[in-house]
Order: sequence, then structure tokens, then C-alpha cells
Amino acid sequence: MKNCFLFLTLWVLSVNAAAQQNPTTQDSTKTENLDEVLVKAVRVDADSPITHTNISKEELAKRNLGQDIPVLLNYLPSVVTTSDAGAGIGYTGIRVRGTDATRVNVTINGIPYNDPESQGSFWVNLGDFASSTESLQLQRGVGTSTNGSGAFGASLNLLTDAVSEEAYGEISNSFGSFGTRKHTVKLSSGQLYSGAERSRSIEISGRFSKIDSDGYVDRAFTDLKSYFLQGVYKDGNTLIKALTFGNKEYTYQAWFGLTAEQLEEDRRQNPYTYENETDNYWQDHYQLHWNQRFNNNWSTNLGLNYTKGKGYFEQFEDGTEAIGLYNGIVVATDSYVNDEGETIPITDVIRRRWLDNDFYVLNANVTYKNTGLEIITGLSTSSYTGDHFGEVIWARQFSETGNIRDHYYNGDATKNDFSVFSKATIKLDEKLTGFIDLQGRFVSYKTNGLNSDREVFNTDADFSFFNPKVGLTYKSSDFNSFYTSYARANREPNRDDFKAGVTENETLNDIELGWRHQKNNMSINTNLYYMFYQNQLVLTGELDDVGSPIRATSGKSYRLGLEVDANIQFCKSFGTSTNVALSTNKNIDFNSSINGEVVDLGNTNISFSPNVVVGNAFNFYPVERLQLSFLSKYVGEQYMGNTDNEESKLEGYFVSDFNVNYEIKPKSIFKSIVLSGLVNNVFNKEYVSNGYFGSFDYEDDTSSTGITTGYYAGYYPQATINFLVGATLKF
Repeated sequence: MKNCFLFLTLWVLSVNAAAQQNPTTQDSTKTENLDEVLVKAVRVDADSPITHTNISKEELAKRNLGQDIPVLLNYLPSVVTTSDAGAGIGYTGIRVRGTDATRVNVTINGIPYNDPESQGSFWVNLGDFASSTESLQLQRGVGTSTNGSGAFGASLNLLTDAVSEEAYGEISNSFGSFGTRKHTVKLSSGQLYSGAERSRSIEISGRFSKIDSDGYVDRAFTDLKSYFLQGVYKDGNTLIKALTFGNKEYTYQAWFGLTAEQLEEDRRQNPYTYENETDNYWQDHYQLHWNQRFNNNWSTNLGLNYTKGKGYFEQFEDGTEAIGLYNGIVVATDSYVNDEGETIPITDVIRRRWLDNDFYVLNANVTYKNTGLEIITGLSTSSYTGDHFGEVIWARQFSETGNIRDHYYNGDATKNDFSVFSKATIKLDEKLTGFIDLQGRFVSYKTNGLNSDREVFNTDADFSFFNPKVGLTYKSSDFNSFYTSYARANREPNRDDFKAGVTENETLNDIELGWRHQKNNMSINTNLYYMFYQNQLVLTGELDDVGSPIRATSGKSYRLGLEVDANIQFCKSFGTSTNVALSTNKNIDFNSSINGEVVDLGNTNISFSPNVVVGNAFNFYPVERLQLSFLSKYVGEQYMGNTDNEESKLEGYFVSDFNVNYEIKPKSIFKSIVLSGLVNNVFNKEYVSNGYFGSFDYEDDTSSTGITTGYYAGYYPQATINFLVGATLKF
């Protein structure tokens, strides 16, 4: 990290010197806001050959009543969301084009957010983050080069609050079903000017939030405490941002859903009975960004990040193997005889599994712009260390040498990630624009010690990836443009994949072909995509012992789809937003073990990949500052495994929400009062948005092989009709 920082310092100084030699060079392009430079390297422009959707702060605010960011994005094209607790708060997930959350690359101000080891994004650690988000962009497919783990289904980059010119304060409170409450306070000093001609300014702002929910599922509560603090210094073409944000989460577990019988009996029940079967995690982020515009052609951005995370989940385990798993810490109080006739000592324990990690990031890029040309070159380097350990906090009987909080396993991991990229947008003529993006990424991952099963887990893996992207945009008229692109992405296995014996990387080739139309009050975006995978790590449908999805290599596979989204404003008081995603998602020549034999099943559906996803919103503006929206979402049937087994089928569902926003402009005290309401699942549908599926073999004399394969499935019920109401006071 020190060598990289020295290199970047010399690099910035050299760019500065070069720029000063030609300070009068002019550019006909629009001058960018310095805030936007934070995400310039990972975002794309409206006319780029990358399929994407932009969401503004104002759009997020309309439904921001406490639910997590994935739920707020539920109505975007090809997006499917789910919630373990059923109410959209706590452990929530997002899938895009059928790919799971570990393949959705998430960055905050260009800093990678995905956990380096699991590659997942845990939104439970970003309570009320929508209240501190200025804008976000969702790129579907490979997208442009980004920082951190490669995007295999989408990339989602968030830009935090921009500098506020004026001082302000906000108090937001919302309440709703299942004991849901959100309380938010935001403040800003506004820009405080100093120096000659008020050339310099500083701004200090912050947010504090508290979110609670009992959950739709019994006792699946969520308790989130979060903060966001920011200091900004501006001096002409210099912008320096120092910010910190963090969250403390306390949630009761609902990780394993319900069986079909339990779902039929009581869809709100929670099979867990131990009163403190909870997840507890603290995460704090510290970022420093320095944006410098030297003239209309040259600008640079330097970003530094440190993330500290620490926490555990607590479990009551009855009848666990006392000697084998707990290494003599506890004494067996009972036993059982296994299938081989062996007597296995067991006991009851309460354990905690801990993760203590540190994550350092350095990003830097330089941008050159001139008429018809933009080049962005940069690098990103990160270093992660994680300590994994488990402790016994209670047992029916400790051994003579065992004590409370003794560790029964210890392991550590380190991951280093370095990438360098250069991307260029070139205007070839008045109608044709070219795009090229080249990235090299180099990853090393090492583990030592024991995993949670007390198995030796030593990994030493290195990967080198070359990820090229090229594209063309043809603007046939002022209202129509067409684009095509090819992108290649590579991705390393995650911690659980290595634990399962997977060592090869997966590769994706993504071809996109699109048409954009915008005229008057109508915009239409249409695109075809073909995503061909080698060694894709698909979800098997099974879960590990902590509720995380298990993946396996499927060999060759593909996703072929059509996406259409349209926004039409029919008149001043009525408009609609509609999106349709149709796709086919297949494993090629998929093999599976069934009844003791390996069977070639041919082409099968990829798990958790619905062929139809439709979203729609009718927006009414009956009077000034009042908006009524009726939103609907249809997700077609999907398989929870890769064998097309009918028992693994998750039925399609159609749900609708109603959202109302009304702004009052008082003459004194408050600048504005915004009243919001949200009715989720208006028609009270009982539906399931996620689940799991697995198989097991048992001896059967009636089978030709002596083995018969059985199956099991689990489901995560989502909330029936529920509501949220809130008020925001702005002053």
C-alpha cells in the first residue's frame, strides 16, 4: 500500500505539471460537477453502449420508509428481490438477470463494498443508507470495468450525498406494520465560505438513523443503528471529501425458512426456539476522496478507504458431536449409534461464530477530455484480512481443561486484489461513437488454520485476468440511437467454493444489442443480450449450516434475453413506467447423480432464473406536489435447483404496491413537510419469493442400484398486505 501511495503521489504531481504547461486548452463538453467525479471511473454516460438504469435521490425518497435498498430497487428491469424476515428489512437480497447477489458488484463512491471472501453484499449492514445516497446506477450484464469482484450479472454503484450549498435540517419518522419504525435526523452546515472572493468553502453534514422491525416471520426482528458523517473542502477546482459511515445490526435468525408442511400450517412461524438465535455485527467505513480538475481537459481522483467489521452469530445446538467438533472443550452427556454402528458422543451447547476483518482500498484515476475524446485510466488495489473463530459460551458440562469462551476452531484469511484499467470513448464521426475498455485484474487468496467443521483449510491461490470490453453507439437521429457491445469478465471462487473444492475461475462473454428512443414525453430502451459462461458457479439450491447458498460448477451455460423499459408521460397528470424482461437461462449438457447413477439431463434451467419478470408503475399527479403511484411486479416460475425437478419449482407471483407522496410548503418554520405512505402487497397475496432445494440418497433394495434419491425443499414466505407511513420535516 505504501509503494502504491508513493506511486500515486508522483503520478498526480506529474499530471499536474503536464496540465500546467497548457492551462488554456479548451473543451467544448459540459463541465462536470466535482461530486460526480467520485464515480466517473465506474459509471457510464447515457449514450454509452452499456445497458444501465439511473436512479436519483428524489426517486429513492418516495418509497424510503425503512426498507432496504434492494427492495427500493424492486421495480427495475430484470430485478428480483427477497427478504428472509418477509418485510423487506434486515437480511434482504437482490438478483439481476437470474444471477445471485455474489455476482452483483457493489461500489460506494467507487470503493468496493462486496465482502472480499464471500463476495456477497450484506445490506443489513447499511441501515437507512438510501437516506445518504445522492444517486445510483445499475448496470446489467458485465458493464464497464469496476473495482472489486467482477460483475457477472450486474454492477450497482452508489454516490453518497453531494455538497449542499445551503444549511438544512431534516427529521424523518415512519411507522408501519410488524412494529416497523424508522427515525432519521439529517443536518448540514451548508457551504461556509472564506478567502478572497469566497473562493474556499467547507461543509459538514451528517445523518443518524434507527430502524426497528419485528418482521413478518415470528420473532425475525431487526434492530439497526446507523450513522453517516461527512466533511467537505472546496477550493476552486479542488474537492476533498472525508466521510465515515457505519451500522450496528442485531437480527433474529430466519435463515432456513419453512418446509412445505410448516408453510401450510402457519406461514409466519419461525422454527428457531432459542431466545438469542441472533446475528450481531458492527461495521464502520472511513473514506477520503481528493478530486482535482487542473483545466477543462485534465482531472484526477484519489480515493482511500478503511473498513472495520466485527461480529458473530449465536446458535443453540442440541445433540452436537461433543468430542469431534468441540475438541475436548465439553464433555458428552449423551450418545447415539450411527449407520456404521459407531457410538457417537453428543451434548447440547451454545456457540458463537466470529468474523473479525479489516479492509483497505486505494483507488486512483486520471481523466483526459477533449472534443470527441475521453480517456480514463486508473488503478485499484485492496488488502483484506479476516479472522474466523468459534467459541463455546455454554455447555451442559465443560471438560476439566475446557472453559467458557474457549475457541474450538481458529482460521485466518488474506486477500489482495490489484486492477488497472484504461477506457476510452471516441467520437468517430457525427453519428458514430466507439468505446473500448481494457482491464487487468490480479488476485491472491490465502487461508490457514481450521474451518468451522474443524477441518484443515489451507488455500493459496493466485489469479490473473484480462477483461476487455468494446462497443459502438450509432445515433441515427436526434431521437434514436443503437448500440452494441462485447464484454468479457472473469471471476475467482469465493471462500465457500474453495471449501467445497472448487479452484477454477469462471468466465463470462456478454454480447448486448440495444435501441434507445427518446422524444418529447416518451423514452424507450430495448436490448437483447447473450451471456455465455464457462465454469459458471450456479446455485445448487442447497444451503450450508449457516443458511448461505451453496454453489457448484455447471460447465457451459448461457442466458439469452430481451429487456424493454418505457417511460411515457401521457399528460401533465398521468404517466407510466413499464419494463419487461423475457429470457431463457440454460445449463448445457448438465449431469446429476440420481438414484446412484450419473445421468445426463441435457439442457436444464439455471436455478433461480425466472424466464419472465415484469414491472409496472402508474403515476398520477392530480394536484401540484401530490403523487399517487400504483406499482405491480410479476415474477414467473423458477426452479430452485438445476435438474428441472418439479419438486424444486417455485411458483410465479404477482404483487402490487400503492405509494403516495404529498409535499406541503409552509409559510414559516419549515421549508417543507413531506408526507409519505406505502401499502405493500395491496391484494394480500400469499407468495414465496425465495427458497432452497436439495437431495439425499438412501439405501433402497427395490432400486436397481440399491440407492434411491430423495428430495427436500424450503421456502421464505413474504409479507401479506402491510403498510408504512412517514413524515419528513425539512428546515
